[in-house]
Amino acid sequence: MGLLTTLGLTIPLARGDAKPRTIGVDEIKDGMKGYGLTVFKGTEPERFDVEVIGVLHNFRPSQELILIKTPHPRLNITRAVRGMSGSPIFLDGRLAGAYSYMWAAFGVEPVAGVTPIAPMLAEMNRPIPPGFWPIEGKAPLPPAGAPGGGGGGKRPARGPDGGTTMWDGAPGTYDVETHARQIADRLGARDASRNLIPAATPLMLGGMGDKATAYVKKIFEPLGMEPMQVGGGNTSTVGAPEHYVNGGALGVQLVSGDVSFMGLGTATYAEGGKVSAFGHPMMDAGNTSLPATIGRIFWIYASDQASSKIGESARPLGALVQDRMSSITVDEKVTAPTFPVHVDVTGVDGAPKKTWNMNVAEERFMSASLAAAAFGSVVEATVNEKRDVTWSLKSKVWFRGHGMIELEDFGVAIGGMPDSGDFGHSRVARAIGDVLNNPWEHARVEKVESTLAVSFTRDLWRLRGIELKDSVVDAGGTARIVLHLSSYTGPTVQKTIDVRIPTELAGKDVELEIAPGYEVVPEASAPESLDQLIANETRQTAMPKSICVSYKLPQQGVAFNGHVAPRLPSFALDTLRSQTSDTGPDTFTSYGRTIVPLDRYVEGRDKVKVKVRQVVR
Repeated sequence: MGLLTTLGLTIPLARGDAKPRTIGVDEIKDGMKGYGLTVFKGTEPERFDVEVIGVLHNFRPSQELILIKTPHPRLNITRAVRGMSGSPIFLDGRLAGAYSYMWAAFGVEPVAGVTPIAPMLAEMNRPIPPGFWPIEGKAPLPPAGAPGGGGGGKRPARGPDGGTTMWDGAPGTYDVETHARQIADRLGARDASRNLIPAATPLMLGGMGDKATAYVKKIFEPLGMEPMQVGGGNTSTVGAPEHYVNGGALGVQLVSGDVSFMGLGTATYAEGGKVSAFGHPMMDAGNTSLPATIGRIFWIYASDQASSKIGESARPLGALVQDRMSSITVDEKVTAPTFPVHVDVTGVDGAPKKTWNMNVAEERFMSASLAAAAFGSVVEATVNEKRDVTWSLKSKVWFRGHGMIELEDFGVAIGGMPDSGDFGHSRVARAIGDVLNNPWEHARVEKVESTLAVSFTRDLWRLRGIELKDSVVDAGGTARIVLHLSSYTGPTVQKTIDVRIPTELAGKDVELEIAPGYEVVPEASAPESLDQLIANETRQTAMPKSICVSYKLPQQGVAFNGHVAPRLPSFALDTLRSQTSDTGPDTFTSYGRTIVPLDRYVEGRDKVKVKVRQVVR
């Protein structure tokens, strides 16, 4: 206790209350000895000894790396530690840099790489571009026509300094897993033959089940984070410091509440309400705004492959505002944007929780992926049984200045719980991702409210075959189709549906395609504004419990500027085509469709042909 109680007196820099005396890389010699600061348990930093092995010049572009040994009773066991990233290293009594790099795996010595302090301080003092939206939390949106502003037009502009997390896809095509792969490609795959790599950021997961955790690993491990199912979500600030301190634990709180995600590292240098930390990027996102928190450490978990700190949030404070090659920067004065997610559970007697509340960080990539993982965890906790499950998730999503949309996701899991990865492709996750990554304006999610309805049944029909009552029908008449539907229990049933055949198909052999209603996507025009994008998100494929009969029409359809015209004659198409611009309406093959409601979801597709007879009048 003597060391801990006197630390603030003997090492003033530990509280960030003085300008740093720094040592340049050119002054560092092999064999120099010094110390580092990090939290081994609780919130107070402790000293550990270091000895310089050497300096790797031009390790990264315009950046050296200092190699050190860390002889310490605990570090001799744990060796390199994830979560120590950012621990300040002092040589000759001066700040040299941040503990930040480790050997890829199975290191047998307590050896680490240190990012020099000079580039970290430069990033700490880098200004936020004017008009960048997250600064001060709830700043106004940029004016129309400004970079990232809502000015309309045919070629929308991306926001300023999108970093690696910007979605590289057309509006309306968002997918969580594709986005994660894009970011991983930009960050660069880790080369197993490369010894020194940034120490992965441990991602503390709380309130997560095994399947949800596996999904989070799939998404976040390639991005340099190490998801760990260790609990968290502490709301008590008792005993927590009021401000960040040099060597103190620092977290990035991506989700808080009944489900929690926190990236854990260490503060290197704090001054004037700003903190430089990690010594490497979290996701190399550039300008960003994610909730930050003072961390509390429970233990350093030792592993032959990779040791890691285990901790939780002790006091939410400020926001991560810069995520750069050499460090991250946290500003205590900034409030990062978040949005609440509320889920009510119905249909499950004795469910461990029937009401879930979370706050999710608002960020182009994070929000959709975190919401998907949170929904997956709610479902896993609710239906953790080896029984058939039918579920539906009805969600309302509010976007600031653009109203509310309603979406429905659903599924049938046979013999066990749904796969948490299904929620990465859910309509609610896609809508959040699409809107936050739109190219026209900085969108804000205000809140998400969902109801998860569960029944322990296999609420599913399998389409086993179809047949026509009549092989020839009159144009303008009705084709009668018999569906053969089977369930898990009970006999196959037959259901006859009627499909009206338009007169313009007279004299043709028409192929009728039968498919589940939820698989049939209606035509929509490519969005040219955020409002059009949001409107497209609400275009329900069809009633989830339905069957859809589709057939080609002889006319083509046109989608343009938010409108869809399913049937136009050829002369009308020629009139709509611009003679002076390559921007014009999108044409598509037009289909007639008949939607028939059913009492269960349907699985399977089939086709049948009918001859349409010309009626002579």
